[in-house]
Amino acid sequence: MQNKGAIRVFAILLALVSLYQLIFTYHTRQVEKEAKEIALGDPQAEINYLDSIANEPVYNFLGIRKYTYKECKEKEINFGLDLKGGMNLILEVKVADILKALSNYNTDPTFNEALQIAEQKEKTSSEDFITLFYNSFKELDSEARLAAIFNTVELKGRIDYNTSNDEVIKVVREESSSAIDNAFNILRTRIDRFGVTQPNIQQLEKAGRVLVELPGVKDPQRVRKLLQGTASLEFWETYEIGELVQNLIQANQKVIEIETAKAELAKSDVPSEVTEEVEAVQTAEDAASDLLSQLDSDSTQVDSLATQEMSRSLFSVLSPNQRQQGPLVGYALAKDTSKVNAYLQNEHVSALFPKNVRFMWGVKPLPQRELADGTRSKDEIYELIAIKVSSHDGRPPLEGDVVTSARAETGQSGDYEISMGMNAEGSNVWARLTKANIGKSVAIVLDGYVYSYPTVNVEIKGGRSSITGNFTPEEAKDLANILKSGKLPAPARIVEDTVVGPSLGEEAVNSGFSSFIWAFIVVLAYMIFFYGFKAGTVSDLALLANMFFILGVLASFGAVLTLPGIAGIVLTIGMSVDANVLIYERIREEMAAGKGVRLAIADGYKNAFSAIIDSNVTTFLTGLILFVFGTGPIKGFATTLMIGIATSFFSAIFITRLTYEWLLNKKIEVKFSTKLTEGFMKNTKIKFLEKKKSFFIISGIILLASVISLATHGLKSGIDFSGGRTYVVRFEEKVSASDIQKALATEFEDAHVEVKTFGGENQVRVATNYMIDENGTEVDNVIEEKLFNGLKGTLGADVSFEKFINDYRMSSQKVGPTIASDIKAKAYRAILFSLIVIFLYILIRFRNWEYGLGALVALVHDVIVVLGIFSMLYSIVPFSLEIDQAFIAAILTVIGYSINDTVVVFDRIREYLGLHPKRDRVGVVDSALNSTISRTINTSLTTFVVLLVIFLFGGEVIQGFVFALMLGVVIGTYSSLFIATPVAFSVIEAREKKKIKAKK
Repeated sequence: MQNKGAIRVFAILLALVSLYQLIFTYHTRQVEKEAKEIALGDPQAEINYLDSIANEPVYNFLGIRKYTYKECKEKEINFGLDLKGGMNLILEVKVADILKALSNYNTDPTFNEALQIAEQKEKTSSEDFITLFYNSFKELDSEARLAAIFNTVELKGRIDYNTSNDEVIKVVREESSSAIDNAFNILRTRIDRFGVTQPNIQQLEKAGRVLVELPGVKDPQRVRKLLQGTASLEFWETYEIGELVQNLIQANQKVIEIETAKAELAKSDVPSEVTEEVEAVQTAEDAASDLLSQLDSDSTQVDSLATQEMSRSLFSVLSPNQRQQGPLVGYALAKDTSKVNAYLQNEHVSALFPKNVRFMWGVKPLPQRELADGTRSKDEIYELIAIKVSSHDGRPPLEGDVVTSARAETGQSGDYEISMGMNAEGSNVWARLTKANIGKSVAIVLDGYVYSYPTVNVEIKGGRSSITGNFTPEEAKDLANILKSGKLPAPARIVEDTVVGPSLGEEAVNSGFSSFIWAFIVVLAYMIFFYGFKAGTVSDLALLANMFFILGVLASFGAVLTLPGIAGIVLTIGMSVDANVLIYERIREEMAAGKGVRLAIADGYKNAFSAIIDSNVTTFLTGLILFVFGTGPIKGFATTLMIGIATSFFSAIFITRLTYEWLLNKKIEVKFSTKLTEGFMKNTKIKFLEKKKSFFIISGIILLASVISLATHGLKSGIDFSGGRTYVVRFEEKVSASDIQKALATEFEDAHVEVKTFGGENQVRVATNYMIDENGTEVDNVIEEKLFNGLKGTLGADVSFEKFINDYRMSSQKVGPTIASDIKAKAYRAILFSLIVIFLYILIRFRNWEYGLGALVALVHDVIVVLGIFSMLYSIVPFSLEIDQAFIAAILTVIGYSINDTVVVFDRIREYLGLHPKRDRVGVVDSALNSTISRTINTSLTTFVVLLVIFLFGGEVIQGFVFALMLGVVIGTYSSLFIATPVAFSVIEAREKKKIKAKK
């Protein structure tokens, strides 16, 4: 074995990297375990504890670097929402709405008809919306000019009446992209306020779509409402801190009085009705003196936060601004902002301030401070700004809809600044506002948070302004985007919505890991049983190393582990055995030919290498296609599958080889079979090619039955493909699905409603397409209320709507019709593309198109049979057999598994034909097929047993997915032996006969 030293070094480095990555998960689990013990079952107390130690060191790496809990949490293996509960959303800002806004809602009939046509085409086309709109516009009227529609005040200077259609589309595309970026920035900022750990937000491939994952979110209705609301950009006048100093002193005194009174009441038996207005221990004069001396101090207010003695006062959580200029009131740690809010909103405290003052927090924490030891502070500190409400109706003097342009640029001094333009109406108001506030600040506020509060130097006329400050390039760009968000044309609409309750997530974790452990034990035991203790143990060590590497690489990549992801890992266990089986079977053949153990092992690895490479590459290509075309959990499955293939290849080929080198050097005897398995499937003489017509007839009957069922019975589309909503509801006792369906059919009027027992007799899955085309912010709440009303008779009178949502509704999912159409199109493309790629790979690898055709026919055979069985059984079996994204993942995995088998068979045929070129071809091919049976049965059996364990213990959520894989293993094994090769050689025979006839 060459390069043993390099392989050892790589294995050690990979192990160390995996250990380093996984140690973060260990430490976060330890902290969270401690939080549960301290909280004593109170979820909010648990969250508060974790928040309080978020920036505390919990892991010291070799004394070199200390990692906080927050940093460890960012590096741990992430669980998907199906494993820990939470909310997954796909939001969409419709490009059609953006175009309408850019045209100033032009009523031109051609323009509006083109928009409607483009919206219809978008459901089935892969083209972007603007291209579809432009093509539709030209088809309706080839002479029409877009400049007449988009020549608006907002686009003045970029579009005039002479601008060509192509140039207009270019400008519109840029503006649309900018609006989508603004929407993304707003959503990202809003999500940061939900207080959930590890939120995920990312722009998707299709323009205008954003994926949002919020693990552990407690109030889905609030999330939907906030994320779908339009942006609210406002310009406010501000108070100077000097105007509020005495008010702050009085507020601090009042808080001290209130908190002292609470403490006294807690010590005594005085009834709780006693008023909070009692005499304080500390006098008002002392409080005022303390504050004034603090304001005169030379120390900075930010540093004082770290050392300030905590007491029951406003200033214990809010450090005042000592400069006494500008609208900045003070600073607070992130964990103290809610307490500051509570103090300032107290009716007795708020009465001490002017009626027209409002307090708003800055949107981002201040830059982290450098401490005395050279490290940076982990504390997040926020600014509190004093806003002045000068109108009687409480509205701001100016709102964001007047902003026509905003861009980040460098000023004359080289510093970054923001150039902003307004329309005529905004320019007039802006001139009055800036004239009245020269020397003071104007706050720029979005969604109730202050993004900037620049000082006004002069009256600004004409609406053109420059906002200066110590901006970094990123900060300048962000603020420019925020200012442009004032003309955000439409709210983001939820087109896909999944909610998983925490209890269902916990059950998924338990069932997923139990299936993982049992499957692992089964495979370990099987390898020892079949190949003997020593050889079986070596392969088991490789499997253990493989699992360790998979988890380490997942953590390194920041991948999210989902239930399908666990299935992918477990499936990898079954499939990774394939490499060991291939090697061991070749070693047994070499030993049967009379070679010594050392030479047999060397030749066994060498001769098996080609088949292992081919089978791994084809399966990896399938995983890659899944990753490219899949979304959400399917990407998770594909990620773990691809990582598992790479790590299992390294483990099976190199780690086992190094182990055998060590055993042989130690002169330890190794056997590769037991007395029970030594002659397993040896000397079989099945006439595969001779009996090919019988196999074709059997397959033809199965295919005919499948096609008839598909034509008459059809398939049950999941909401991924049809659009709709599903809810999983769990009851206290056994329920009747038919009775629930009758009750819900009445409640949901004429809409389609389907109710099916799901996972247990006390749990049902409700599917409906009711109001699926409606996009209002309250639609989801309306439907959940209807669901609750329909289930009242079963739930009982004592169950409230809130209790139903929190305790009985285990999960919910919504997929809009547009995204369902996209998912379906992607799924079809994924299957077609995988078939083409595999055909081309085999064509290139074997340099024989007949092999590729045989493999392709076998794959089509497998797919049709699996579809046919799903069609026949979906209304019979007690688990879901819907055609959805998970099913497509299963089909592609079946394709990968089947081609894996087929490639190994073809590889052996190629080898035998090379070794025996003068023998009868039919006999050589049959011998090659018979020689692979032991390997095929072993691999199929281990994979099938693994999948059976997942099917039994993995939970109802993935039973349909695993059932498809189980079918695929059986059908794929059959087709690789009895369909692929006979088809390939039937075509070869026909071609040769044709050549012979042509020569005659």
